[in-house]
Amino acid sequence: MIIQDIQIRKENLGLKRPYTIAYKSVDHVENVVVVLTLQNAVRGWGAANPSKYVVGEDVDDTWKILTDGDRAKELLIGADIRQLGELLNRVYQAFQGHAGTLAALDIALHDAFCRSIGVPLVKWLGQAHEKMLTSVTIGIKSVAETLAEAEEYIGMGFRCLKVKLGHSWEEDVARVVKLREKWKDLLIRVDANQGYGADELLKFYQHIRHYPVELIEQPLPANAVAAYRQLPEALREKIAVDESLITPDDAYQLSLPPRAAGIFNIKLMKCGGIREALQIATIARQAGISLMWGCNDESIISISAALHTALSCPHTRYLDLDGSFDLARDVVTGGFKLQDGYLIPLLDKAGLGLEPF
Repeated sequence: MIIQDIQIRKENLGLKRPYTIAYKSVDHVENVVVVLTLQNAVRGWGAANPSKYVVGEDVDDTWKILTDGDRAKELLIGADIRQLGELLNRVYQAFQGHAGTLAALDIALHDAFCRSIGVPLVKWLGQAHEKMLTSVTIGIKSVAETLAEAEEYIGMGFRCLKVKLGHSWEEDVARVVKLREKWKDLLIRVDANQGYGADELLKFYQHIRHYPVELIEQPLPANAVAAYRQLPEALREKIAVDESLITPDDAYQLSLPPRAAGIFNIKLMKCGGIREALQIATIARQAGISLMWGCNDESIISISAALHTALSCPHTRYLDLDGSFDLARDVVTGGFKLQDGYLIPLLDKAGLGLEPF
C-alpha cells in the first residue's frame, strides 16, 4: 500500500466549441493530471483546472507549484495510502491557499485509497443518492443561437439547461422567455457570473417570475454579501452562491442569519478537493442550505470525483457537472455514464471507476 511514484503532467484537452460568460471567453482547455502509483501497481488519478479569476491560481500555476522542487513527491512517495487522513493533512499544510494544487492531489489520494481497498469512492463516503440530473451550459449568445444550442442539447437527452447571463438584463430576460415559451417543462437555471448590480438583478427577477427558473447563480459580485442579505427572501432562496463561496469559512459567514443564499455551489476547484468540499457541505446542512455541485472545464477525473462526493450528501439538490462534455479529448474513460440527462457513477470498479484512455 506504499506510494511508489507520482507522475504530474499538463494536458491540452481542447474544446469542441468556444464559449463566452460574463467576464471571459474560452477557446481551449488545459488540465493538470496527477497519477499516484502504489507498489502493487494500483493507480489513483487526480486532475485540476482552477480559475485564476476566482481563486488566484490557474493551470500554469498548479503545474509550477506541483513540479517546483518535487515537493509533492517528497511529501508522498514512500507513504502508506492507508493513512489517508494523515496524507491529506500533509498536503493541505504544504499547499494551503493553492486550490488547484490541493484538488489534484486530494482527488488522486482518495482514488488511490479507495482502489486499494476495492470500494467505489461514493460507497466509502456513504452513498445518499443513486443518480441525479445534471444541467448543461449555454454561454452568452443571441436568442436565436441560444434556442439552437438548446435544441441540440435536448436532442442529446439533456433535460436541464444552465444559461449564462450578465451582459444585459433585458437580453437575458428575452432568452429565458423564449426558452420557456418553446419548452414548457424544461428545467432552466441561469448564471450571471457576478454580472448584475442589485437593481439589475431585481429587474431581471421581476420580469422572469412568470417564466420559472430553478435557481439564479451568483448574480452579484463575490464580495457583495451584504447586498445579498438585503434581497427579498424569496429571491435569496433561489440564489446559488458560487464565486462568493471558496472556503469553509466563507460557508460559515454566508450561512449566518439572514443567510445570503439558499443554495451553495461547491466546486472542488475552488475549495481544494473532496475533504474541504465535505466541510462546506456539513456547514450547509446545519444551516438548512441546499447543495449544487459545479465545475470548470475539467477532465472526467475531477468531474467523477465531484459526482461521487455530491451523491454522498443528502442535501445535494442540483448538479452542474458538464465540464467534460465539451472537451475534444480526455486522458481517461469511465467514471460515470449519462443516461436521460442523469449522471450515474460506475460502481463496478473501485475508486472513481476510471481507466486510462
